[in-house]
Amino acid sequence: MTFYKIYHFKSLASTQDKAKEFAKKGLSNIVIVADVQTKGRGRFKRKWHSSKHGLWMSILLKPRNVKNLQYLTFAAAVAVSSSIKKITNLNTKIKWPNDVHHNGKKLCGILTEGIFPANYVVVGIGLNVNQENFPEEIKNTAISLRIIKNQKISIKKLAKNIVEEFFILYNQYYNKNKFKNILKIWKRHCDTINKSVTVITKTGKFSGKAVGIDENCNLLLRLKNKKIIKIIEGDINVRY
Repeated sequence: MTFYKIYHFKSLASTQDKAKEFAKKGLSNIVIVADVQTKGRGRFKRKWHSSKHGLWMSILLKPRNVKNLQYLTFAAAVAVSSSIKKITNLNTKIKWPNDVHHNGKKLCGILTEGIFPANYVVVGIGLNVNQENFPEEIKNTAISLRIIKNQKISIKKLAKNIVEEFFILYNQYYNKNKFKNILKIWKRHCDTINKSVTVITKTGKFSGKAVGIDENCNLLLRLKNKKIIKIIEGDINVRY
């Protein structure tokens, strides 16, 4: 059992940045939670809307060896999806690489960042919990647990459960280099594989069938011409 400490703040620019401040003090196994983030961010430095009523959290780690960080993103997504099921009895799915969604609408995004050369890792989790509405630019793509369930959910309870589930995967598998075990569990929660998808990457736009995930957590995409390509990072649109 990992001992971790939760620090709760009313408002922060970013829980990721606050976690990095703690890393400079040599601390780890720290969980930073904020009621509001004024400069929350997602992948590709995008703005992440983090007003009140969501769960905005970062977990600061110092793994035995920092490699395959994408497996920490996968572990966090599994922890979120299974905790939602445990607390709300709602089935959610993981969309490669870092989203938890419900019927194609985004509930949660995960951002994993390494701090080098000190070899710390920060896993950021942004989960829409009790919001009743969203800003114009994301209202068609985002959803919250409250909107789906039509009831208020305990953010505190959800946060505690996610952190506990995450540390189980972290200790039992990640820190023991048992990455295949994380992948196996992740695949049970993921619904991207075997779907027709369009991916936008830095090099272009690709459409095809998602046929699997390789050992580096890249998405394997079979194009119309039957060629299989690796997608390392990109925005994915899944046809459900």
